[in-house]
Amino acid sequence: MSGAARRGRSVAWAVAAASLAACSTVAAPDVDELARQVADTERAFARSMADRDLAAFTRHLSAQAVFYHGATTLRGPDAIVAVWKAYYEGAAAPFSWAPDRVDVLADGSLAHSSGPVRDAAGKRVSRFNSVWRQEAPGVWRIVFDKGSPLTDAERQLP
Repeated sequence: MSGAARRGRSVAWAVAAASLAACSTVAAPDVDELARQVADTERAFARSMADRDLAAFTRHLSAQAVFYHGATTLRGPDAIVAVWKAYYEGAAAPFSWAPDRVDVLADGSLAHSSGPVRDAAGKRVSRFNSVWRQEAPGVWRIVFDKGSPLTDAERQLP
């Protein structure tokens, strides 16, 4: 191989190495900040119930949202809202919820939130588990939602 060919090959390798280095220096998402965003979004989602605002509830749903409602699986905003609109009727919210745990994937694309669900009197009755997808920078929409029974330890909490 000639000197010129070797130099050309070395330049090609240097360019490739620089390209790889540039890719690896992209800043990782700040998962603590993203977790804060998801917690704030979850609280706004819950506030839609307290405010009796079904339109606000609907805006938090991804187009592909799946909610588990007892033995029924509700797929898509239309099916979810058709069932959930009954919870928005009446002057007082029948239940409330708030996140006490949020975890975000390292790439910032998905998050899981969980926390207690309380009846109208404030008593813990179950736990919610929601999966959120970041659909645009700072825009989180719920893709999965499922309640679960309280553990024995959770039943003892106020």
